[in-house]
Amino acid sequence: MANNLGDPFDGSEKQPNSSTFQSLSVLIGRWRDGTFREIIDDWKWIFTYTKRYKGAVTYYTILGIASVAMGLISTYISRPLLNIFVTQEYEKIPWLITWMVATGVFGLIFRSITNRVSAKLSIYINNDVQADIFDQIMDTDWMALNQYSNGDILNRFNSDVSTVSSNAISWLPTIVISLFQFAATFIVMLRVDIGMAWIAFASAPFMLLVSKFVVKKQRDYNRKVRELGSKMMEFEVETFYNFDTIKSFGITDNYGKKLRWWQEKFKDISLLYNLFTIKTNVYMSSVGLGVQFIAFFYCLAKLLAPGSTFYFGDMSMLLSYRSQLSGAFNSVVGLVPNFLQSSVAAHRVKELVSLPKEVHIQESHEMDQYAEEGFTVEMRWAQFAYVEDNRVIKDSDFIANPGEIIALVGPSGEGKTTMLRLILGLIRPQEGEVVLRSANGSEIEMNAETRHLFSYVPQGNTVVSGTIAENMRMVEPDATDEEIIEALKMACAWDFVKEYDDTIDHLLGTRGRGLSEGQAQRISIARALLRDAPLLLLDEATSALDVATERQVLRNIIRQRPNKTVIVTTHRPSVLTMCQRVYRVMQQKVVELDEAEAEKMAIDF
Repeated sequence: MANNLGDPFDGSEKQPNSSTFQSLSVLIGRWRDGTFREIIDDWKWIFTYTKRYKGAVTYYTILGIASVAMGLISTYISRPLLNIFVTQEYEKIPWLITWMVATGVFGLIFRSITNRVSAKLSIYINNDVQADIFDQIMDTDWMALNQYSNGDILNRFNSDVSTVSSNAISWLPTIVISLFQFAATFIVMLRVDIGMAWIAFASAPFMLLVSKFVVKKQRDYNRKVRELGSKMMEFEVETFYNFDTIKSFGITDNYGKKLRWWQEKFKDISLLYNLFTIKTNVYMSSVGLGVQFIAFFYCLAKLLAPGSTFYFGDMSMLLSYRSQLSGAFNSVVGLVPNFLQSSVAAHRVKELVSLPKEVHIQESHEMDQYAEEGFTVEMRWAQFAYVEDNRVIKDSDFIANPGEIIALVGPSGEGKTTMLRLILGLIRPQEGEVVLRSANGSEIEMNAETRHLFSYVPQGNTVVSGTIAENMRMVEPDATDEEIIEALKMACAWDFVKEYDDTIDHLLGTRGRGLSEGQAQRISIARALLRDAPLLLLDEATSALDVATERQVLRNIIRQRPNKTVIVTTHRPSVLTMCQRVYRVMQQKVVELDEAEAEKMAIDF
């Protein structure tokens, strides 16, 4: 991660921009409408991470102050050195040069150490915050988290967490260092020349105020550029996501024309914004130059005054201090946008981590001792709705015993996958219950802690980039090559894997690029079998297999662990003939079919 701390005490004079003024306006508005407290609460949350590194942050602040002090001393020493040709105190030259070199070297060392410390802190705290947020997101209730799109979650997890982590360590030290630089420089200037001190003091806020007139127009341009950029990105993402469809319809030329149309619009607004920015910078630089001229001519007048004891060294020192004073002021004021941006980012991250967490019933692990005998999954009088008053499952019962293959059938969108989510404890019924029962009759409600007893093969392609072995070890990191090969054989996947020169070390692309749909399904089934959990859920997991392979895989599953409980959702009649019971999920109800109904459904399929 890039170091965002920079060097706010390098003596350079930075121009305040319109975002600074806009941010100040926002802060004042927040204070008036009573919502400023929210910003403070957001920063309190940020500082909970800062506290973990308070020693390093303090060290960084001390180094920064020392660096500023070295710079002030170096500038102050330049005064008698430049004046020496007038005062003719040549015997002081070696001493003054030694001090200048020493302060310069020490300043360089301090700045280098500070940059190194800040870079380490940025990386450490970003990793710390990101890991902490990741763990909290992963433990978030499934229903609550699904209110947010994947893109929004990723944006918050990457961009917002990065903003929080960088400002958590930079904001407080930078303001302390900049305030020290401002105060120390102003005090020194007061002791040397009161008039110049007040000119320098007045010029800093003046530079901020004169930027007011450009705020609205710059904000409008910035908004238009961002909106257009977002639309272009949306077009690009959709285009590449639907790449196969676009090529299949032979409409690539149309999309090429669309891209160029978006590019033209973006070019026009970007160039207008660029021209406006150039004009604004010219104006602001001109104002800044005017303030510098005032200070220069003030010093020049004192230098040329009859009988003046004000020399060129004094002039050089004061002009340098004026620049440092203005730069320190702008560094402090420039923190206001970061202050607000960090508050917004923190609020967005807090919104995620404050979502309800999954239910953890620790007593669930007492069931592990009965894994060999297998488990019964039972749903009793369950009712569930994703949206209030729009039930998906209503007053339904279901049971699956060890050694059985149970089928869930029904039209798409009627609730089969919802049933599997209830069984996995990803969602919980609003009424009724879904329980896991052991051979001795003990029961526990489905929750996050029972999930380790399941293997699950969801719909779609779940193969990830990496080797076949890496895909398999996702669920069993310590699995041996022999165990992986055995699982592949049970899933009828070894037939094609062994044809690769590097077998299980064969590298797959994103989403299993290079595999057919049937091959990808067999890898996913093999991965579930490698885990060898007492309960197995297959969500349309054999849809791409031929009938013979499908039946062989199911036989192998039961042979692997006779007491395994297998629950499948399917549209394949070949599966129904191997099932002990069939449940139909339709019109909010889960109903067990009798043998005649099941046979008729198999024929109708």
